[in-house]
Parts: sequence; C-alpha cells; structure tokens
Amino acid sequence: MKTVIQRVSSASVTVDGEVVGQIGDGLLIFIGVEKGDSEKSADWLAEKIYSLRIFVDDSGKMNLSLKETGGAILAVSQFTLAGNCAKGRRPSFDTAASPEEGKRLYNYLVEALRGKGIPLQTGIFQADMQVSLVNQGPVTFILER
Repeated sequence: MKTVIQRVSSASVTVDGEVVGQIGDGLLIFIGVEKGDSEKSADWLAEKIYSLRIFVDDSGKMNLSLKETGGAILAVSQFTLAGNCAKGRRPSFDTAASPEEGKRLYNYLVEALRGKGIPLQTGIFQADMQVSLVNQGPVTFILER
C-alpha cells in the first residue's frame, strides 16, 4: 500500500457538488492499493499513521502524534498512487490491485484507523472527487508498506 499523508488545518472532499467528508486539524491521507498488499500492510500503516510524531509541540518541534493531538483523518482512495511513470508518457497501472481488492483493503485500513478511536471521514471509492486542503507547514510524507 502507498499513502501520501499531509498535515492539514482543514481538508474536504466533494463529489457531484456535495461535500462528502471534511475535517479540521488532522491528516489528509491518500491511499493506493497495489497487487500483493494485505491486511498486515494495512495494520502496519494504521499503527504508523496513528503514532507518527508529525504535529508540533509547545516548543515548536514535531513531537506529537495524532493520538496525542486528537486530530481527525480524511481518507481518500487514490488509484493513481499505483501509477508507474518510468517508461513512456502514459502511466502504467500494472501494479494496481483490482477495484474489488482495492476497495476491500482501503475499507480495511479505514476501519483499522477508526478502531483506534480517531474521528475519520472518507471520500467515495472510485468516484470523481475534488479534494481541497490547507497543508499545515507544509508537511507531507509518503508511507509504503
């Protein structure tokens, strides 16, 4: 699984002109599922995301995690994270999981994060979404497992 994690002061996702998910302070997470990914990968990512110390403490240092700040998550499926742009001019999606497997593991990761007590909103899997965000910092990380 590939994730892009952005620390945000706000983020929202809109589908067909309707806001389907939005958060204030927290993390916007784009999630891409590839062939060979498993529940074990999702469990590792859920724990890492939950405990990653990327929020600023009173001294101005990245020393606090989501579990300590009480922030929320906006999780958005992002098929294009599986795109390989190494050859030619058109991305190859040969490593992407099937839509059924992608949805299953995306939902598994979402539920693993919810199980940690994190307020969590989502986009809609396979929908044409418009994502808005205010990246705080900017702070952006890529996590793969």
